[in-house]
Amino acid sequence: MPLKLAIVGRPNVGKSTLFNRLAGKKLALVDDQPGVTRDRRFAHGRLGDLDLELIDTAGFEDVTDESLEARMRAQTELAIDEADVALFVFDAREGLTPLDKIFAEMLRRRNKPVVVAANKSEGKQAEIGAAEAHRLGLGEPIPISGEHGEGMADLYAALLAVTPEELQEEFEDYDDDTKPIKIAIIGRPNAGKSTLVNRLIGEQRLLTGPEAGITRDSISVDWTWDGRKIRLVDTAGLRKKAKVNEKLEKLSTQDTIRSMTFAEVVLLVMDATHPFETQDLQIADLAEREGRCVVFVLAKWDLIEDPGQTLKDFNEHAERMLPQLRGAPVVALSGETGRGVERLMPAVIKTHRDWSTKVKTRDLNDWLQLAMQRHPPPSVGGKRVKPKYMAQTKARPPTFVLFSSRADQMPDHYRRYLVNSLRESFDLPGVPLRITIKSGANPYADADQGYVVKGKRAFDKKEAEKARLKAARNTVKKSAQKATVSAELPEAAKADTGKAAVKSVKPQGPKAQKKVSTAPSYKVGTKSAGGKAGGPRRPVAGSRVVRGNKTPGGKPKGR
Repeated sequence: MPLKLAIVGRPNVGKSTLFNRLAGKKLALVDDQPGVTRDRRFAHGRLGDLDLELIDTAGFEDVTDESLEARMRAQTELAIDEADVALFVFDAREGLTPLDKIFAEMLRRRNKPVVVAANKSEGKQAEIGAAEAHRLGLGEPIPISGEHGEGMADLYAALLAVTPEELQEEFEDYDDDTKPIKIAIIGRPNAGKSTLVNRLIGEQRLLTGPEAGITRDSISVDWTWDGRKIRLVDTAGLRKKAKVNEKLEKLSTQDTIRSMTFAEVVLLVMDATHPFETQDLQIADLAEREGRCVVFVLAKWDLIEDPGQTLKDFNEHAERMLPQLRGAPVVALSGETGRGVERLMPAVIKTHRDWSTKVKTRDLNDWLQLAMQRHPPPSVGGKRVKPKYMAQTKARPPTFVLFSSRADQMPDHYRRYLVNSLRESFDLPGVPLRITIKSGANPYADADQGYVVKGKRAFDKKEAEKARLKAARNTVKKSAQKATVSAELPEAAKADTGKAAVKSVKPQGPKAQKKVSTAPSYKVGTKSAGGKAGGPRRPVAGSRVVRGNKTPGGKPKGR
């Protein structure tokens, strides 16, 4: 199993930066102002061949009252108690402060292995501050830089020296391939998200209080329910975009949206006293567009005077305002008293099972025929859209492809009808469904030109053009061959070849080819063999004046 390492120290000494360095990715929020981290954050890390279970803690404050800083100190002390080794981090540029000495004294009384790390040790100015750590009596300080990765080899040697022997033997055997169900708990600030997580796991794992916006990081908590592994992710409250001005709140919002993207189930926690505000609707719509299944949670249910009527009104409002999540489960509970919490996880497991559903192709096409009989597709431009075949391409969320004629002209209202009918027929309430409509390949379509409307006429036209070009090429080729052969023959052979060619011509079609005669002709309008006119010429049809067609006055009639 991995070595459980708690990274502790006073505020703004670089604990979260070192945590991200050892974890290999940016998990914890990092900012220049002190006091960014408030809750304990867990992550798996690796340093060399040393497997680590990292615990990032809040900055230590020497207070014991009921304030938020005192609750943060309690969380830090819990992290030290459950860790195998404590990594005490201080700022080498500033040297030891009175708060560092107080915290070192507390670590000495805990009777835990401690490794002292002098962070921010880039340059020579940090050497004096790092040397001051010898006065703590906790061992040799290790100069490191969490930002630039310096001193990691020395840190590895120091951690390996204090690692218990039973953990060193089990490093290579540690492997866990089972994937938990990832549940993101989303909502507006001060809606009761952290209180709900503490009630589910049965301990005070997260900071709670009457102040709004206590949670800043997205904190993941591993939990087991009914033999199944669950990973709960508590997130910071989402406010309207126009009200988010500070840099730290923007980072928290981005972290919350990232947690929603990687989750499988989204618990939308709302205050039961004023649910479904505009921000709640936007969060639910975002979760649906991301393809996550949604469970509505009405927190603070113990403050409602008329539970039955309130729940009925909420369901009607949800059906009207969020039709894309029709049928999503609604759980009313109280995280403070525990009322109704037992109904939450069964609803989550059922929604997750529906989200992972795979429907047989035969059942889909049977349903498609019934849906078309119940409500036939509309006619667009005088021609009806004809759905033909349907299949499921993937799950999580369920995604289907529908092959239809004139797919690009299918109206949106008929697509919504198919989605709602599919959700109702296969019992998929609250699950986002995706239907992609495509057209089948048209053998008569001109793929090069990109049109599919002309159909067979365009195909026949193209084939006729190909035949004409081919015949023209063959004619030119034969003419070139004849010219080559004629040039090689003597004069007598050329004359014989010409006569043979004339005799071989046969009449084709309704008009037969006339044989050329050398006898003189005495017909009117023709020429004799000498080339002179043999009589009066016949009037040309396109001439201006035509003989024999005069007006009653004797003048020629113009055309």
